[in-house]
Amino acid sequence: MPSNEEPRDEATPEDPQAPRPEPLRFYGTTWVDHSGGYALRRAAFALGALLAAVVGALVLRFAYEGLAIAEVGGWVSIMIVVAFAVCSSLAFSRTLGAYSRRADESRPAAPDSSLRSVKAIGFIGVLLAYALRTFVEAPGERLRRAEYEEALARHERLRAARTGNPSARKRNKPKRKR
Repeated sequence: MPSNEEPRDEATPEDPQAPRPEPLRFYGTTWVDHSGGYALRRAAFALGALLAAVVGALVLRFAYEGLAIAEVGGWVSIMIVVAFAVCSSLAFSRTLGAYSRRADESRPAAPDSSLRSVKAIGFIGVLLAYALRTFVEAPGERLRRAEYEEALARHERLRAARTGNPSARKRNKPKRKR
């Protein structure tokens, strides 16, 4: 796996105090300038997630056939299918939404932790959401890019306000008469 190299942007080489981008899982900081095999890695992860979703669907089909062989009854089979469908759709929507907004630190993590079991049951939805987002961009890239660009703009504003020799600035105060 390639190393997490620092991005090659304008602010980094000359200004060591410039903000650094947050690394993304599996991508490091290559999402900033799309270097280091970024596109190939995105395609591989998208196809891997789709393949894992297909394998998961096959496993669920074998489990459903096991229920049919056990002759548990039609209502149990329907309940199982509905449960997996609902959990997959909830997991899909929550996972896809989590890539576009950062978790609120002021709120407790209870709502997300209470949905862990739903996401585990609806793992196919999680995998499909990951694959869908990876076809568009690295999961979480849009959020991190917006935060990084905002931090760079803030840094540039602060740096521009501090440039120059303060003693050489013109003073707007009128001189006192003697």
